[in-house]
Parts: sequence; C-alpha cells; structure tokens
Amino acid sequence: MAIRVVRSVAELRGWQAQHAGRELALVPTMGFLHEGHLELMRAGRTHVPRERGELALSIFVNPAQFNDQADLDSYPRDEAGDLVKAESAGVDVAFVPEVDELYPPNASTYVEVGGLDQHLCGATRPGHFRGVCTVVSKLWQLFSPTVGLFGQKDFQQLAIIRRMHRDLFWPGQVIGVPTMREPDGLALSSRNARLTRPGRAAALAIPRFLQLVNQRYAAGTRNASLLIEGAEQALSPGRIHYVSVVDADQLQPVEQADTPTLVALAVFFDDVRLIDNTLLGGPP
Repeated sequence: MAIRVVRSVAELRGWQAQHAGRELALVPTMGFLHEGHLELMRAGRTHVPRERGELALSIFVNPAQFNDQADLDSYPRDEAGDLVKAESAGVDVAFVPEVDELYPPNASTYVEVGGLDQHLCGATRPGHFRGVCTVVSKLWQLFSPTVGLFGQKDFQQLAIIRRMHRDLFWPGQVIGVPTMREPDGLALSSRNARLTRPGRAAALAIPRFLQLVNQRYAAGTRNASLLIEGAEQALSPGRIHYVSVVDADQLQPVEQADTPTLVALAVFFDDVRLIDNTLLGGPP
C-alpha cells in the first residue's frame, strides 16, 4: 500500500475521518531517517498490527526546540529519501507540515514540564524541551494515538514526554524503544553523518566508556564518582559537554546508584555533539 503524504491539519483530519475507530501508532521525527527511526516504526507496527490500525509518521524540523539558528539551518533534511524509507517500513500516513501549519501566525501557547530539564542536555539548552513538549503536544492532540514511540537514546526527552503524558491525562501510551546501535556499538544518530572518518572512529570511545560503567556496576560499584571515574581520559580526544549520574525518574544528580540510575553523557567529536546513556538497576 502506497504511503499517504499530508501537509496540512485539514488534510490530516480528513485522513483520520476515513479511519475513525481504528488504532494508531505515531512516530514523531525531525526526518533524515536512519535505522533507529525505522526500528521505532517497526515497534509501532508491533503494537498496532495492520489489521487493527494505522502507522503514522511525522516529519517536522521543529524550530521551537533550537536555540541556535545555525544549528536549525544546518539540520540535515532528505524528505524524498525519508518517504521511501517510511513506505518500506509500512507507514500508512506521513504528516509533513510547513512551520506555519503547526505554529500559526501569532501562536503564543507553549507547554513546559518543570524540573526534569534542569540537568543533562536541558542545563545548557534553554527552551529546548519547551519546544519539544509543545510540538509533541500538538501532534498528540492532532493524532490522539494509541501509542507514541520515542527512542531511549534521548532518555531525558523520553522522561519529560512520559511526565507530560501522565500529568496532562493524555490518552494512549508513551513507549520507549531501546537505542539502536551500529555493529561497533555507536548509537545511531542523524548527526553521525557529519563525522569525519577519524572522528567516527574516535567516537567509539563513547560505547566503550558506557560498557566500562556497566562493568563497574556489575562488580558492585554504586558510588557515582567511581562509576564515571576517568571519563576525561576514556572519552579523549572528545570534548566532554557532560557526564552525569542521575536518578532515572527525577533526573536529579545522585551520589549513590542505589535505585534505577541513569549514566548519561554528551561529547563533541569533530564539533558534532553526540549523546548516549546507560540505565543501571532496571527500569525507573
């Protein structure tokens, strides 16, 4: 079945009217799809089989979550290629709006989750998660999905969306999908395409360091400082933005990993910011 591409809210509502009463799995993205996104789509189809409902994809580079215009302008885009990949993954409808469609003139309503954005990526990206929450809120309102699927690679984003979903009594369910990795362990990311060959090789320090953290935890280490000891040397020649040990529910720094704990990091290689994490002690 060919994928249906809709570009306006009116078109989307018309498509929904044709599928009223059916379940819906939603995968929100900013495009430039890779295998990690395709895994989200496959998970969506697992939760909502074709006989029960539809699989929807959104492709929208959301300006509200960028605090650097240059970063927004340079964000990679490949709509034609994305639609081919989405169709191969069994997507029924792709919502590909222009900015004015989701942010009408004089739009002044934003959604923000307090507290969970104080550390990790949120500490130095003011307004980023407000932008994420706002666009996800708009998409959830438009689609009213049975399930919405998000990658665990951006654990902070997933935790914030889960909290927003809970606090606002949204219908449906937020599903976290495990991080997809290259065969050598590097987490899949649209940003990987911007790495030079030497930078790509150097970035393997990230999964190696997280493996070391897991080994220390398995050996009985619970002290946060000891879990991430030697991070600067281990992640060299990368430029560390942060390496943090936080409670997996509240995302607040901890001294002891005695409850489900997240070790998360952001490191620059070739001036490309890469994020990754590992969850210690089971689900939050």
